[in-house]
Amino acid sequence: MDADFLLVRKMKGGDENAIDLFVRKYYQDILKYCYYHCHDKEYAEDLTQETFVRFFTKLSSYQHSGKAKNYLYTIARNLCRDLLKKNREIPVEDSNLREMADSGTYPTEEIVNKLAVKQALLQLPDELREVVILYYFQGLKFTEIAGILQIGLPLAKYRMRQAKLQLEQLLRKEGLYESGTYSHKL
Repeated sequence: MDADFLLVRKMKGGDENAIDLFVRKYYQDILKYCYYHCHDKEYAEDLTQETFVRFFTKLSSYQHSGKAKNYLYTIARNLCRDLLKKNREIPVEDSNLREMADSGTYPTEEIVNKLAVKQALLQLPDELREVVILYYFQGLKFTEIAGILQIGLPLAKYRMRQAKLQLEQLLRKEGLYESGTYSHKL
């Protein structure tokens, strides 16, 4: 038996400590995932909270068949997708970049490069962007990505190859790829 199975069992039994432990275990990963989709801290926090609310609302009918984290990612993905369909004009707020620019931590060129990569990611089709976010920003393996997206492993790998090609083209247009700035990440 895995730890998630035991946690789910305790949560179904009403154990408040198990619920707290479960949320603390996965909150940051889901928050980070939501942030990469909406680029606004407050939206990301709202989406993360809604992800857990929906998980706990359906907890009584939840059948643990693998990783609860994958189920949370699926819920978060659907919420992010719904939000983006409703409002394509979500403000891009990157307070970290702003703070680093103000403090002089990052040179201006590096900030511009990070913003260009974010913009290039936003130009990818949803199914390609999703694989990139899960792989590079969430650190998931292709088998986990395939499970979350409910696709086969070969399709997950194919989408990553396509995403890399398209990102390379987009970054070349910005003059970032030729200089080798991001070639090691792609």
